[in-house]
Amino acid sequence: MKRNDWILAGAVIAVAFIAFIGYTIFQKDGNMVQIMVDGKEYGVYSLSEDQVIEINGTNTLEIKGGKADMISAKCPDKLCVQQKAISKSGESIICLPYKIVVRVEGAKDASDYDSIAG
Repeated sequence: MKRNDWILAGAVIAVAFIAFIGYTIFQKDGNMVQIMVDGKEYGVYSLSEDQVIEINGTNTLEIKGGKADMISAKCPDKLCVQQKAISKSGESIICLPYKIVVRVEGAKDASDYDSIAG
């Protein structure tokens, strides 16, 4: 690689790193967790209330200390159980075999909408 190639690669890596840091710093805490099963809403739960939710008899979600964590699953790979607990708006836990998506949602306020949507 030539010198300019190294400079370009370094610049791309630096921009990606800055974007990642900016995203994580400005990401808002969520206040609700939405559970979807096979594309349909299963339920919406508050992150402020500690509880254990059984999802279709296959998965168990625990909400504790403002975080949601999949604590058990009957799927063979258990990747959803291995994911970290989620609490920031936009974070999700996904169980592909049972088509379960757990997503943290934040409160919508006026600053979340653009001028076109009103």
